[in-house]
Amino acid sequence: MGCFFSKRRKTEKESRPESEEEQPKQYSWDQREKVDPKDYMFSGLKDETVGRLPGKVAGQQFLIQDCENCNIYIFDHSATVTIDDCTNCIIFLGPVKGSVFFRNCRDCKCTLACQQFRVRDCRKLEVFLCCATQPIIESSTNIKFGCFQWYYPELAFQFKDAGLSIFNNTWSNIHDFTPVSGELNWSLLPENAVVQDYVPVPTTEELKAVRVSTEANRSIVPVSRGQRQKNSDESCLVVLFAGDYTIANARKLIDEMVGKGFFLVQTKEVTMKAEDAQRVFREKASDFLPLLNKGPVIALEFNGDGAVEQCQLIVDEIFSGTKMFVSESKETASEDVDNFYNFADVQMGM
Repeated sequence: MGCFFSKRRKTEKESRPESEEEQPKQYSWDQREKVDPKDYMFSGLKDETVGRLPGKVAGQQFLIQDCENCNIYIFDHSATVTIDDCTNCIIFLGPVKGSVFFRNCRDCKCTLACQQFRVRDCRKLEVFLCCATQPIIESSTNIKFGCFQWYYPELAFQFKDAGLSIFNNTWSNIHDFTPVSGELNWSLLPENAVVQDYVPVPTTEELKAVRVSTEANRSIVPVSRGQRQKNSDESCLVVLFAGDYTIANARKLIDEMVGKGFFLVQTKEVTMKAEDAQRVFREKASDFLPLLNKGPVIALEFNGDGAVEQCQLIVDEIFSGTKMFVSESKETASEDVDNFYNFADVQMGM
């Protein structure tokens, strides 16, 4: 006794005309656009200015190798970027979701943002960096670092697409895997270094279409002093809680404080738990606990004589309707800063 349905399927198959051959089954991966690696590579170039416009890389891996005396601009976000055997090149990289790895490069000037940054077997690199984790150098000499400073209209969205926060930037917290006794393989660029003097805006007609600014007050990433020696014993911690205007408020506060002569030392965007709040906010913790469920907080450290008083005045005058934590006094401010950044660094695996 056979199955009725199997007989019917067999009959339908036998009755199909020979010209109507059964089409192979289509899978989702068969329908993906084919990627040509050559579209995501600059190799063997000399004395050229080249680049990729916004939307042309769209999260792919990118390779730069064997280039000499070139100006290279990637105005888009990437998965990873590897730079091998390049000499005397100027390189700009938009946000990189994973790692940027320089190997065997010489005399290059760069501006870039990434999750991980690593240099091996390189000499004389000058890098304006935004890096979410601790930058690493290995078997390299004369590597100099400054804070990322760059703007174009699409850049903020590219940071989001790459999963990077503009406030998580450890650009100056360098780890040298191969230190040499009595020598320093890396250093910080002068505080007054102008990024335009190192990585100038492109001048080719194609790349000029990207509306770039290298002015510090327009930089997508806040320009911080990092590990440089502080000018004052007084610092102030400000914590902004998640909301519709948190980033705009943070930028406004930075502009106000820097405009009054104070220094932005460091920034951080992290998720806080109740126990973290108790340690940082102490007796005020209960006021802020309900706000922690809304999302990550943004913390800013300002430095300079009178920073606490000035910060409190600005918050009261400009952000009176917004709940923020501000260090109450200069006596407790340093402890506030240490408490916050100690827990934040542990959380981020620093």
